[in-house]
Amino acid sequence: MTAPLKQQTIGQTRFKIGGMDCASCAAKIDTAVRRLDGVADVSVSVTGASMTVSHGGSLNDGKVLQQVARLGYGIVKAEGRVAPVSDKAHADHDHHDHEGHNHERHNHAGHDAGEQTAKINGSTHLHGDAEPGQAWWRSRRAALTLACAAALVAAYGIGHLVSVAERWVFLAALLVGLLPIARRALMAALAGTPFSIEMLMTIAAIGAVMIGATEEAAAVVMLFLVGELLERVAAGRARASIQGLADLVPKTALVERAGGTSEVPAEDLAVGDVIVVRPGDRIPADGEIVEGAGDIDEAPVTGESTPKRKGIAEAVFAGTISTDGVLKIRVTAAASDNTIARVVRLVEEAQEAKAPTERFIDRFSRYHTPAVLAVGALVALLPPLLIGGDWNGWIYKGLAILLIGCPCALVISTPAAIAAGLATGARRGLLMKGGAVLEGFRRITAVAFDKTGTLTAGKPVVTDIVAYGRDERTVLALAAALEQGSSHPLAMAILGRAKADKAPVPPALAAKAISGKGVEGSVGGVAVFLGSGQEAGERAVMTEAQRLAVDSLNGQGKTVSVLVADGVVAGLIAMRDEPRPDAAAGIAALKAEGIRAVMLTGDNRRTAEAIAASLGIEARAELLPQDKQRIVGELQREGLKVAKVGDGINDAPALAAADIGIAMGGGTDVALETADAAILHGRVMDVARMVKLSRAVMANIGQNISVALGLKAVFLVTTIAGITGLWPAILADTGATVLVTANAMRLLRWRG
Repeated sequence: MTAPLKQQTIGQTRFKIGGMDCASCAAKIDTAVRRLDGVADVSVSVTGASMTVSHGGSLNDGKVLQQVARLGYGIVKAEGRVAPVSDKAHADHDHHDHEGHNHERHNHAGHDAGEQTAKINGSTHLHGDAEPGQAWWRSRRAALTLACAAALVAAYGIGHLVSVAERWVFLAALLVGLLPIARRALMAALAGTPFSIEMLMTIAAIGAVMIGATEEAAAVVMLFLVGELLERVAAGRARASIQGLADLVPKTALVERAGGTSEVPAEDLAVGDVIVVRPGDRIPADGEIVEGAGDIDEAPVTGESTPKRKGIAEAVFAGTISTDGVLKIRVTAAASDNTIARVVRLVEEAQEAKAPTERFIDRFSRYHTPAVLAVGALVALLPPLLIGGDWNGWIYKGLAILLIGCPCALVISTPAAIAAGLATGARRGLLMKGGAVLEGFRRITAVAFDKTGTLTAGKPVVTDIVAYGRDERTVLALAAALEQGSSHPLAMAILGRAKADKAPVPPALAAKAISGKGVEGSVGGVAVFLGSGQEAGERAVMTEAQRLAVDSLNGQGKTVSVLVADGVVAGLIAMRDEPRPDAAAGIAALKAEGIRAVMLTGDNRRTAEAIAASLGIEARAELLPQDKQRIVGELQREGLKVAKVGDGINDAPALAAADIGIAMGGGTDVALETADAAILHGRVMDVARMVKLSRAVMANIGQNISVALGLKAVFLVTTIAGITGLWPAILADTGATVLVTANAMRLLRWRG
């Protein structure tokens, strides 16, 4: 008998990278770090400026720092815990990554905002500096670009005045920019990436000098540096979009301690601390109101335009604004684990997970650059050898083709759009765990919803009050008097309605619950009972009209409590867990997109069918968790791509079986770790918005690829025809990169 294999533990360490502003940069870092001993996997996010390294056992951080710094990038190890992941989980991650169905069930580690002070700087930083987050105009890249431009201007001036020195001053200007590029090319080659963009640029510049085009070579290098600087600006915009969420949380908080208040850093708040929030202040932590009430403006976090009135025992989130009233709030989550921190962390992880289209482009680009070198060599060599063409002319064209073939625009076309889409979704409470999930939403053809807490609010409310011999306000007051102090959901519904209607709630004497039947007591000298219709019928005579009214309300899926006062039926109170305000519109929006909607619930058939009829959705009722999973499988066998929306806990089997599992919830209640995506703010309409966002992102990617390849094709033809040369070639590459990035950034303004 074979002994079971010992399960190996895989840890994860996270780093912040400075100066990594394009997909090519990420590819070089990925390749270099993978060559280190003990490294099992590497995930690099350009937009998040981060890298997560999976490793067996301990990782030699120093070697990782040195390997990345040698390439010229700054690197800082992020603080945080190491998450152990089993071999099976790691293998599952790889499998799903290749299949394009990215169920990332394990936690990435080390997501705290703080960073260790230890850092290693590369001696040359063409793509930036070693300080993650530094403004682009303060970077070494900006300084290098300015120095190269100044040298080029000086070369033009000196060359005009002293023509004999023209070649040498342009050569000196060229070296100002080319030496850092060549060093990066050499370091990348030694680290496993011989066919880098810097290598193409170095070969083209040296070749141009050899055929006497030194002036053009110097100008091309300067334009290349300008293009790289523009990439940094664009990457900074994408990062700022999601970082803007983190900046919503104030830096300080007023904490109640020892009978007074003191100002402390918000990051030092601990669970259980009581903080004071004044009118107009942003709330510095997730918490629960313990004193006071006020309107809370959640627009910065949820996008809701209307402030919500909140009082004692209600939850509030960091980054929202108390518009009126002084609130005392008990902190329920540390700064590193509040709602906004979790959202930012999730988006950073998602940006490290590549979409299928992005993986294809990466594979394509690995063969593209060597192919460009081969084509450039053939263009330079074959015409002179076969048809006696001019060597200088054809070498010049071959060098121009090297610049046209730079894959910058192509490799950034997909990750730029994916990153912008993920950031845009996160700012609207639409969280998706990676590009594979975002891309997968466009293929969804059926959505299966849970009922309670998903299509409905998850708690019953009073829907009908029918009075007999008294007014509705009196019926509600008598019922609320009996229910005072009860935590039963139906009792809470009655008390909530009484509070909303400002109905008086008199004291009840000798109130007691009768198990399975109802509650009775004396209110103002009147003997009152509130309970089921069957029990009420034994205490009072119910007319045929009253029985029909009860049956009618029951037929609508409502629970009916009958109020008996001094032996006479005084009224009926009907309650139901009502659909969310936007549920019907959300279902209609899915149907408008050609997507089938079905409700799966464990509730009784009568209630399920009543809710389904009001929403215009088909219903499957009285289901166990395994039944929901079975139905999801049946829909998939019909050829449908199924998304399952639930609370992420009770629906775990069905969520796992679906093509995309979506957790529905609000704030910290949402089960972010159990599904592929999460709707943070409990809006049914957001399911349709996720589909629309996915389609918008994929359309954007198509446009980007068309621009990147189209411009290259045009300039390839014009170069071979002798119409364009080195300058237009580098402008074509830089221009395509800027156009593609700018087009992707349009997604940051997507409104859904």
